[in-house]
Amino acid sequence: MSNFAAKISQEALKKDIPKFTAGDKVRLSLKIKEKGEKKERIQIFEGRVIARSGSGIGKTFTVRKIAAGGVGVERTFPVYSPSIDAIKVLEKTKVRRAKLYYLSRSGKELKKL
Repeated sequence: MSNFAAKISQEALKKDIPKFTAGDKVRLSLKIKEKGEKKERIQIFEGRVIARSGSGIGKTFTVRKIAAGGVGVERTFPVYSPSIDAIKVLEKTKVRRAKLYYLSRSGKELKKL
């Protein structure tokens, strides 16, 4: 990577990102642009981090939440995305895997690990 590219990527990195790993419960505040309007609002996405990957400015993480009707919803976010307003870690969990694509336990059972 050239010096110019390294300098640009360092400037784009946010400094206020909390430390979190797979298994942690997070609450994301996402900036959503209204269709056709110039208004912007904040929408909350809360769930478990099931994976982290990448490095540098291309670092991403995947969050899974259970939506209405018991349907699981997964979204992958770039860590340094300008559309993420805030990341709050609600609960730390000890897990033995880096990627939790198979969650056999949930709720209080997960805390016991």
